[in-house]
Amino acid sequence: MNTLTQLLLRAAALALLSLCPASALAQLPDDANNTPVPLAVRPERVVTKPVSPPVTDPLAALRTGRTIYVKSTSLLVGAEVVEEKLQQRAEFSQLGLAITRDDLTADIVLELHHDVFTKYVYTAIDTKTNFVVASGKLSSLGGTVAGKVAKRFLKQVMKARATAPGT
Repeated sequence: MNTLTQLLLRAAALALLSLCPASALAQLPDDANNTPVPLAVRPERVVTKPVSPPVTDPLAALRTGRTIYVKSTSLLVGAEVVEEKLQQRAEFSQLGLAITRDDLTADIVLELHHDVFTKYVYTAIDTKTNFVVASGKLSSLGGTVAGKVAKRFLKQVMKARATAPGT
């Protein structure tokens, strides 16, 4: 019975395949040269970044970065709130930092994710190397998440700028 079922399934598959035209393509020929033309074209931003030398200091972005793009996947804590809390801190202006809404021009991307229950995780990523240059986990209990993220991230930036490269 088992071999009979397999034989019938194979015969049915073969019958279905024989019904498909051999010329069915995902792209249709456009001209006499049969050059395929896509049926749908999706416009995308194309950005070229200059090739940089290999990074020997992963914290270089924290030392020299000036522009920060904030991204939040949390429904409860939006990126705008984190941006506001960053700008309210004195360290932000002392360090000469700025917020950008263009992720392609940012030196650092600061991401915030809701983890479990009252836990949140933030990660700072160097946009040139995709290295994680700062991160932390915090609780929403006892204060605002955005305020805690701003305080801890800026503390990590200040610590990186206070140390010499390669230490």
